[in-house]
Amino acid sequence: MLWLRSAAFNLTFYAMSVVAVIAATPALVLPRRFTHGAIRWWSHTTLWLLRVLAGTNYEVRGTLPEGAVLVASKHQSMWDTIAMTAILDRPAMVLKRELLWIPFYGWYAQKARMIAIDRGAASQAIRRLIAQGKAALAEKRPIVIFPEGTRSAPGTKLDYKPGVAALYRQLDVACVPAAVNSGFFWGRRGFLRHPGTIIVEFLEPIPAGLDRKSFMGTLEARVEAAAGRLLAEARSAGTSVEKRAGSKR
Repeated sequence: MLWLRSAAFNLTFYAMSVVAVIAATPALVLPRRFTHGAIRWWSHTTLWLLRVLAGTNYEVRGTLPEGAVLVASKHQSMWDTIAMTAILDRPAMVLKRELLWIPFYGWYAQKARMIAIDRGAASQAIRRLIAQGKAALAEKRPIVIFPEGTRSAPGTKLDYKPGVAALYRQLDVACVPAAVNSGFFWGRRGFLRHPGTIIVEFLEPIPAGLDRKSFMGTLEARVEAAAGRLLAEARSAGTSVEKRAGSKR
């Protein structure tokens, strides 16, 4: 049953995505709000399909970030990027520059003015990151960055990259840490989509003005502690479901 529901979601998701990116092509030549609208529609539709076909819902905890703020989130799954573009208002997502080379995806990302970073360009990449970040804040858009730079498996932690500290310090803006347990339900490379409730939790904001060391220490401590707690909650809920299913056999 799990395999069939996962297959139904995956097939429908990719088919819907192909149709959506082609149908929304006119948005690329229209004002940018149409591109943001198309991305938001695709994100909400994906979350709806995930709930209906795979039985995977989601819950948002904490205060939703609004306006010119930096959001630094744990990254475990493709779900994270989908959810952020669904629940936040026109977020400027920090992504790898290589993603802009993907047909359609890259075109929409550029039109939406997502923030692309060339991780091999060192100091030059940081300068571009700051410039694009300032432009996003000027438009009252939240900036979303995944400090580890890539997806990490549930229960693991990768090194936090310097880009998040550069944005925080140079933009002189508050940072909202965020934690998820999405990898428990939608794995980094797995086919299965597990039923249950994914949680994204926005934590207590870190005020602007901390030095780099204090900021990074606070950010890592809050995000990793919350991610561990949410993972334990997901595992506990999963065990309860398995026990109930076993009792009915």
